[in-house]
Amino acid sequence: MEARAIQRTVRQSARKMRLVIDLIRGRAVPEADAILRFSKKRAAKQIHKVLKSAVANAQQAAQRQNEPFDADRLRVKYAVVNEGATLKRFTAAAMGRATPIKKRTSHVEIHVGADAAPAPSPKVEAAPAAAAKGRAKPKGAAKAKRPAKARSKARKAAGKKTKQTKKAST
Repeated sequence: MEARAIQRTVRQSARKMRLVIDLIRGRAVPEADAILRFSKKRAAKQIHKVLKSAVANAQQAAQRQNEPFDADRLRVKYAVVNEGATLKRFTAAAMGRATPIKKRTSHVEIHVGADAAPAPSPKVEAAPAAAAKGRAKPKGAAKAKRPAKARSKARKAAGKKTKQTKKAST
């Protein structure tokens, strides 16, 4: 069962709210709930409301479909904070000027879903089959540079040619 909840135009900047939303992304709902309840950030209160709403939406969807519901099995599948509309205000400044004030808002979106059993991941070999054929690097790897001695010899040879051409031209 998957459900979502969105709260729009929360009167706090998205940058500050992202610090809190990063703490709960991908966690189990009871764990995320505990993190939000004991967080000292102001954004945690708003995000906690959205999380509770998403869990309630999942419960309602399960009731509608006549399925068993267990809130402890839910995980925060998707949690994001986007920027909302900015309220633009002005305040007085020195010498009759005005200074802008930007009161930022944000949109919080949380998706919760049932915790599925993790699928076994396929094991990746340390050395690919191409290395067994004798190639040291994969096909897309960058070419190796020439050794330092070879580079310096090439530079010296190029320098000698330029000196010889200068003498010939005079």
